[in-house]
Amino acid sequence: MDPNPSPFPDSGIAPSSLAGGEPAGDAAVAAPGQGAGRIVLAATPIGNAGDASARLVELLATADIVAAEDTRRLHRLVQNLGVTVAGRVISYHEHNEAAKTAELLDQVRAGKTLVMVTDAGMPSVSDPGFRLVEGAVAAGLTVTAVPGPSAVLTALALSGLPTDRFCFEGFLPRKAGERASRLADLAGERRTMVFFEAPHRLEAMLRALRERFGPERRVAVCRELTKTYEEVIRGSLAELLQWAESSEVRGEIAVVLAGAPEQAAGTPEDHVAAVNELVAQGIRLKEAVAAVAEDVRVSKRELYSAVLAAR
Repeated sequence: MDPNPSPFPDSGIAPSSLAGGEPAGDAAVAAPGQGAGRIVLAATPIGNAGDASARLVELLATADIVAAEDTRRLHRLVQNLGVTVAGRVISYHEHNEAAKTAELLDQVRAGKTLVMVTDAGMPSVSDPGFRLVEGAVAAGLTVTAVPGPSAVLTALALSGLPTDRFCFEGFLPRKAGERASRLADLAGERRTMVFFEAPHRLEAMLRALRERFGPERRVAVCRELTKTYEEVIRGSLAELLQWAESSEVRGEIAVVLAGAPEQAAGTPEDHVAAVNELVAQGIRLKEAVAAVAEDVRVSKRELYSAVLAAR
């Protein structure tokens, strides 16, 4: 017996009304069974149900199928929103998406409107949904999205760090060696970086960041965004590591790290060792020269000559 039974049995039977009546709004979404089939990736609140969009409410009420990462979380959301889910609810998560994707695509081919929701934020971004989109694109099926709350963008905006150029790195590997390798790849990254992390691993993560990027690199830890106990702690890696070591960190965590500072280009001879290191890893000489030259902003021709002269 499932210790956590779903409030929406995956049987194709429409669940009973949870609360309230039909949502108001323009008929932007076709009624179940009408119109061409399509997949809609629908962003859900990242902490505050009041951030749900009117389009999300309408989709949940009218879609033929709602594929949810966690049906229990969906149950709580629709209760908070006062929505009656009229369509079939299917559990769709990282452990079953490979098996269920083909079935869902068949439903869309048959003309159904399928809404994909995850626990928080936009499906397929560090969440289930990518397989579904990949399969739909390959099959020539329509995929669209209903945008909404984003932990990545909210953390970035609140961090106080540059927002003009940034990258999202998701969760770092749990194993120390794999994490160190990933951070080594980011050593020269000049864009602001956004990560997710579990609260019980935050201290180890910040320690690894300090070891790779130095104690003075600026960072922000964003906790429980949009929730009652939202907190953003800003400072150097040394300062935030000290904070994590002395605190019992809880809740959903996003970490925003400043990019590498601009450095003087120097002479081509200064960067010969970096090229040789890439070559030792199996990269062709010309490719290694091009990568290093672009990163440190020196002439590829001069750097190539310097590498040959040093041999």
